[in-house]
Amino acid sequence: MSNARFGAMVLIGLFVIGLGLSAFTVNEREMAIKLQVGRVVEANYEPGLHWKIPGYQTVRKFPRRILTISDQPERIFTAERRALQVDFFVKWRIVDPVNFYTSTGGSVDIADNRLSEIIRNSIVTEFGKRSVEQAISVERADLMQDMLETASVTAEGLGVQLVDVRVKQVEFPNDVKNAVYREMREERARVAAELRAEGRETSAERRSQADKDRTIILADAYRDSQLTRGEGDALAAEIYATAYNRDPEFYQFYRSIDAYKKSMGKDGDVLVLDPNNEFFRYLNQSSGEQN
Repeated sequence: MSNARFGAMVLIGLFVIGLGLSAFTVNEREMAIKLQVGRVVEANYEPGLHWKIPGYQTVRKFPRRILTISDQPERIFTAERRALQVDFFVKWRIVDPVNFYTSTGGSVDIADNRLSEIIRNSIVTEFGKRSVEQAISVERADLMQDMLETASVTAEGLGVQLVDVRVKQVEFPNDVKNAVYREMREERARVAAELRAEGRETSAERRSQADKDRTIILADAYRDSQLTRGEGDALAAEIYATAYNRDPEFYQFYRSIDAYKKSMGKDGDVLVLDPNNEFFRYLNQSSGEQN
């Protein structure tokens, strides 16, 4: 092989190598920045083939997909100074690769650590504004939205966007769980005692009202019966008087027969009188004539 041909092959090889070192690709799942002596000179690359100066310029690539942070449960305190164990996760993504590289050195792990700290501070802030009941059930959705808004402001300085912050689980630490359950039982017992007391009070009031109504009803009934009885007695007296005026003898006879029925109308009745007593006047008369 001649020296000229060998030299040409060497030049071609160097060109191919240089060409390979100068080219780089960016796919749809990535974002890239070009660095020149540690300084960002170009960013926002579209997917495809791009070029750089080998040895003088370098390229850093970052994931475009949504990333997840699932940290250890965090111990926080509510507005009542009640300790809670909060387990959470965070969804985030890089939106500004230049800012991300400047603030974290392009390290996803460093970004995870900083974001975890930001979220912890947000959780402490938002849980500290609420009671246990509000944090666990009543305002759970509002709580997570407020945490996301609070943390997003700080996270923007890292060149990232917080997509979602979710509380997976909230529970009492073991050292306070028994005390909380005891307080809950005492609270329920107090509420139950109040309800029973209110029930007894209502029952007594209704029973008193029922006794009062009963007394009034009986009094009204007795009054009406006495009025009716008086009217009946008056009517009977009027009838008796009319009958007596029409036929005194028959009236006396009728009253005597009525007296016999009332005094001797039951088994076992004993009446001790003189047989010649005026009471037996009509019984002693066989013809019904007066003596």
